[in-house]
Amino acid sequence: MNPPSLVNPPSVSPLQTTRGKAMGARCSLVVNGRSVRVSTGDTPLEAALAEGMIAPVQAQAGTPLASQGAARPARRPPAHRARPEALRPSLPGAPIQGQEEAPPIPVALRKGTVTEIRRLSPGIVEVVATLTKRPTLEPGHQARVTFAGLPTLTLAPTLRVDGAAEINEAVFHIPRDPEGGPVDTIRLDQPVRLKGPVGRGQYRPGGGRLVLVAAGAGFGAIWAIARAARYIEPAREMALAVGARDALDLYMRESLDWLRRTGVARIVLCADRGGQRPPDVRSGPLTAHLPSLRATDVVHVAGDVSTVGAVQVLAASVSARCYPIVLD
Repeated sequence: MNPPSLVNPPSVSPLQTTRGKAMGARCSLVVNGRSVRVSTGDTPLEAALAEGMIAPVQAQAGTPLASQGAARPARRPPAHRARPEALRPSLPGAPIQGQEEAPPIPVALRKGTVTEIRRLSPGIVEVVATLTKRPTLEPGHQARVTFAGLPTLTLAPTLRVDGAAEINEAVFHIPRDPEGGPVDTIRLDQPVRLKGPVGRGQYRPGGGRLVLVAAGAGFGAIWAIARAARYIEPAREMALAVGARDALDLYMRESLDWLRRTGVARIVLCADRGGQRPPDVRSGPLTAHLPSLRATDVVHVAGDVSTVGAVQVLAASVSARCYPIVLD
């Protein structure tokens, strides 16, 4: 074992007097300007300790070290009246410990008309509404959206796949039935009402690694969060997993290319089925391709209720914070 290190080791002058007649004879040393009588064979450290010029103290690991100057006798620390409460992991959806939640945005109503409709994939349609007044939602927020003549939907405003959007626009990625359904009846100039925010899945700067999980049209909400995070926190670690039932519905290639160019290295694509699956698309459910979650992760998951619920369970198993965005 190596000898213990010293803090300000004592300076030792050469021998001042010499020798006794036997090994037990004593000699004189000068330690830090002070004359010390010691037995021959003692080290300078032992001499200084014997004279009380330096005192042993305990290191954090229990290793005895030497501290300059005489030390007072150690005092036993007083017993605690009560054990301090340990830091408990946050529940999924709870604010980060020590970080205050921003005050909620007041619910507001916005009106407008449909100005663009585009089929992104067999199962996803992009609808753009131009509003009379800009929306006040944060990335990841949802809203109650009513297209005139159709049932109200809970949707998350997002951006076009290339990242474009005007400040008075609301862009939606909406799932549709390839066989046809109510979404296919949306038309240009159709009146639309947007009321929100709804939910607590919005982007929150700060915290640990950002893990973003999107199923199908849930990528719309995740795309808004991811793009905002790359601008606001470019150094924050991010991992992204995107899944669809069919590989043909992985419509977000242009968005993912932008994220890669901004430094997001971990992006995983997967699909449950698809005979024409590209080489970079993995097979199987989305939950099978998530990164190993950590307690310090901040997880946002958007999509159908079954996928969102499964990711919430995985996040809760490691006490990671999880913000769900469930789409109709």
